Amino acid sequence: MASILVVCTGNVCRSPLAEGFLRAALEGRLGASAPTVSSAGTAGWDGSPAMAESVAAAAERGVDISGHQGHALVPDDVDDADLIVGMSAEHRDAVVRLVPEAAGRTFTLKELVRLLDALPGVDRTASVADALAERLAEADRLRRSGFEGNPHDEDVVDPLGMPLDSYRAVAWELDEWSRRLADGLFGLAPANAAAVDES
Repeated sequence: MASILVVCTGNVCRSPLAEGFLRAALEGRLGASAPTVSSAGTAGWDGSPAMAESVAAAAERGVDISGHQGHALVPDDVDDADLIVGMSAEHRDAVVRLVPEAAGRTFTLKELVRLLDALPGVDRTASVADALAERLAEADRLRRSGFEGNPHDEDVVDPLGMPLDSYRAVAWELDEWSRRLADGLFGLAPANAAAVDES
């Protein structure tokens, strides 16, 4: 089964949120054939729960991350993932330093969404694993061709130490970008597709 790894720093704020939202978006489209989604931190706090504010902000958006346990990123995590999504350029670059061979399948969340937005439509006849591999190869080719996207808006802000409202803002952002990533990789969700057909 295809797998996606989400990476931030401590694996207690942003990446647990993104993991939860991306899993929900993918399972909503693909059901049992959805890629697995996990997360880790470049300075991960092994065994630590997600921050209470992250848990609360996710719950307000219908996603339960209360069982999350922090995990420190190791090379095997990268080797086992078909796609690695960093919350910032710092995380993308740290993954590539750790496993240089993963450069072609490692992106920031916003970078990858913008690349996918610029590509032709999804091949809905392909298997999930083949569709993922094909879309990532196309996105990496576009990136290497000089596509810049918006390098001034590549990172998701770290809310650690900030009030709950900051976590809510980050949760809203990650929920939206996770839905867009699922659309870009595997096509619009049925409700979104119907809205496009009607317009």
